[in-house]
Amino acid sequence: MTHRLILIRHAKSAWDTPGEDHARPLNARGRTQAPEIGRWLASRGDIPGQVLCSDAERTRETLALILPELPGEPKVSYLASLYAAPPATMLAALRKATEKVVLMVGHNPGIAAFAEQLAYEAPIHPRFADYPTGATTVFDFSIDSWDEAQPGLGAVRDFITPDDF
Repeated sequence: MTHRLILIRHAKSAWDTPGEDHARPLNARGRTQAPEIGRWLASRGDIPGQVLCSDAERTRETLALILPELPGEPKVSYLASLYAAPPATMLAALRKATEKVVLMVGHNPGIAAFAEQLAYEAPIHPRFADYPTGATTVFDFSIDSWDEAQPGLGAVRDFITPDDF
């Protein structure tokens, strides 16, 4: 049985906004990038049934701009544990997922390391290792449930960055 993970780093955020990092919003470029990601996913039929999203402002905003581009209404969970999370924390959250297609929205450096760890074989793309803002990887896992997810089991179906649109 195939399970699919869509792993997205938040879109470009504003660094000139005063306040704490957790509350940093997207900038104008990020607000353009996020819907493009949604349209790309929809064009491929990669429609999540469940979303696991960091509770930071920029990840919430990224997701809010992606979802209107997708059909259906996935179950959405905003998780404080995914804010600046290391790969082990992200994997623990994924293992609790219940839908076959899951979308996760997170932050670097954890999300880049998580993508690298999950991939059976990394895609040939110059930006996969640094996972820029808006980077999106679609993985397929030949598992019966998410609690079986392990590093190295993800087959990369596709990887894209906003510069590729």
